[in-house]
Amino acid sequence: MSLEKADLEYFDRGKIENPRFWSRLGGEPSFEGLKVLDVGCGHGSICVDVGSKGAKKVFGIDTNERLIKFAKKNVLQNYAHLKNNLDFRCCDISDLPEDEFDIILSKASFEHILNLDKVLHEMKKKLKTGEKMYIGFGPLYTSPYGDHGRIKAVFHWSIPWGHLIFPESYLIKKLNKHRREKITSIYDLGLNKLSLAEYKTLFCNSGLHVSYFRVNVSNNSISRLFSLIRRIPFLEEYFS
Repeated sequence: MSLEKADLEYFDRGKIENPRFWSRLGGEPSFEGLKVLDVGCGHGSICVDVGSKGAKKVFGIDTNERLIKFAKKNVLQNYAHLKNNLDFRCCDISDLPEDEFDIILSKASFEHILNLDKVLHEMKKKLKTGEKMYIGFGPLYTSPYGDHGRIKAVFHWSIPWGHLIFPESYLIKKLNKHRREKITSIYDLGLNKLSLAEYKTLFCNSGLHVSYFRVNVSNNSISRLFSLIRRIPFLEEYFS
C-alpha cells in the first residue's frame, strides 16, 4: 500500500528538525540499549531516529489513528531493519505499564494535549526512578503564530496574534464556513491554548524535577529580538 506524499514530506521535515530539537534541549542523550517512549509521536520521525541509534525498544504513542497507521507502514516499507525495535500504538498513555521507560520524550506535542496535567502525571509514573524526560514544544498559543496556521482560512493569510485579537466566537463562525465538520471552540482544532505561565505551573505541580528550562532557543534574529522584548513583564507571554 502506498504512502501519501504529504505524509512522507512531513516525516522528512521532522527528520530534518530532529537535530535542532536536541540542540535546544542541551544535546542528544545516548539511547544505546534503552527503552524509550515518545508521547505524541505523530508520523514517527524521531522514533525512527532514536531506533537507529541503538535503542533497545522505542514506543511511539499518539491518539491520531491515521498517523499511527502511517508510522507503521512507513517503517515496514522504508525502515524494515528497525521493525523489531519500533512499536507504534494508537492509545492513551495510561494504558502503558508503570516504571517501564529509561527515557520519555515529546517533540512538538505539548501545545496540543488538552489534559496535559493528567498526561504529565502519567508520564511520571511510566518513567523509571531517577531517569529523564526530554520535552520541547511550540509555538505557544499566546505567541504570534500560536494558532499553528489553523485559523488561516479566516483571513486567507497569517496575521500575527490574529487568533488573540479577534473574539473566538468570530473565528469559529468564520472557520465553520470552510469546514465539513463543525467546531465549537479552539480546542476542537487540537490546541490547548495554554500560556507560558500555565505551562510553568503545570511543570511545578507535576512532581517532576525540572533541570533544564529555556524559552526562544534559536540562533535566528527574530528569536533573539523576541528574547529581548519578552523581558518586559507584560509582553513576556506574547513574545515567548
